[in-house]
Amino acid sequence: MTESFSSAENPEMAGGVQYHVRISRRDAARYALLPGDPERVAKISSMWDSRREVSRHRQYVVHTGRYKDVDLMAVSTGIGCPATAIAVEELARVGVDTFIRVGSCGTIQPEVEVGDLVISTAAVRLDGTSRQYVRVEYPAVASYEVVMALIEAAEELGHRYHVGITATTDSFYTGQGRRGFNSYFQSWMRSVVEDLRTAKVVNFEMESATLFTLANLFGLRAGTICAVYAQRVTDEFSVRGEKEAIEVANEAVRILHEWDNLKERRGKKHLYPSLLGDSP
Repeated sequence: MTESFSSAENPEMAGGVQYHVRISRRDAARYALLPGDPERVAKISSMWDSRREVSRHRQYVVHTGRYKDVDLMAVSTGIGCPATAIAVEELARVGVDTFIRVGSCGTIQPEVEVGDLVISTAAVRLDGTSRQYVRVEYPAVASYEVVMALIEAAEELGHRYHVGITATTDSFYTGQGRRGFNSYFQSWMRSVVEDLRTAKVVNFEMESATLFTLANLFGLRAGTICAVYAQRVTDEFSVRGEKEAIEVANEAVRILHEWDNLKERRGKKHLYPSLLGDSP
């Protein structure tokens, strides 16, 4: 059966269904959790009160449901910034305005342990995708509200976490100072980890710079929480912390929903400390 699209400029399907994520406005919630790994979508939604799979196309698996009386969704992006940009573009078109990446990372700071969580405040734009949207001097900054919600959730749950700047790369290997196939290496790769460590960058990952850049350009909110799998200082690698990162992300959505309702009741556009202190 031949699929029909509106145009090459806007390849939207009938009913406003988006080309890659294959959902329309009727399927979407305002809060979206964005794991890279498609298998992590089910792990996220398994903690909800209700869930259903809406679509599965290429690397984009979409679940919607409710968590503690909040409508939300989880959408896998696959690895890297180009695929993340597609997800953000199309999800924004169907009404999503808040994004939380739920991923894994490698730390370059000695005090961060494998299995810890890292909440990103901003990202060093070592990717290529965000440069397709705006000049490199434009900052990739997380939403302060999302950052605060992630911190509060981590505190409430008692999970060990760190807050700081992330570096986003397009290469898992050479871009993060690892050797390529057959020990391929260039001189600049030797200094990338040490230079970023000296600049107090906490971790490497592969999506946040584009996510933050697009969210700010489009007037949306975004944040990232990652489980630390790799410790580059001690050369340790272990798949740990995924469940804790998911728990924090889900709770952060609940917290954001409460804060959004508070702002609406008080007629405020922005969240600030005394507003929370005065909340009923």
